[in-house]
Amino acid sequence: MPLDAFLSRPGHLIRRLNQISVALFLEEIGHLDLTPRQYAALNMIEVVPSIDQASLSNLIAMDKTTLVKIIDRLVEKELITRDRSETDRRTNQLNITDAGRALLKQVLPLLERSDQRILAPLSRPDQRRFMEMLTQLVHINNIYSRAPMNSDMVDGLAARSASARKAGKALGKAS
Repeated sequence: MPLDAFLSRPGHLIRRLNQISVALFLEEIGHLDLTPRQYAALNMIEVVPSIDQASLSNLIAMDKTTLVKIIDRLVEKELITRDRSETDRRTNQLNITDAGRALLKQVLPLLERSDQRILAPLSRPDQRRFMEMLTQLVHINNIYSRAPMNSDMVDGLAARSASARKAGKALGKAS
């Protein structure tokens, strides 16, 4: 295969973009001693308190073996707690600590800057279109992943989150 054909293959370009994305994440956030995978787990543990490891794996599309190592590291850093479930002794419940919450607050503006840097070469309309196409490709091809994301769980979580935000706004107006 000629070099230009190899370099223009979708899989190669997606792998390269992932490498660039990780590099930019680490440039912006690396000084906080947090990797992209650790961030994904920590963020979801905050969003879904007392989540079990299997559900976390399904929500962030990460294989269970890798996730156990990430959870171990987050526990070591005292960013999360891992406790046996009182209702099912076979599962662990994960919860974010105050230190984990504080770290996420520090990460958010840096993550925004990292995301902006990735998309900066594109115009605003191209950024939106790229994100729409990227989302479409990931959603449709999810079934081929070694660790597919559980779309039903994500949809249910999103609906609950939207409902909670709406209830919070209504409560704020009633005060």
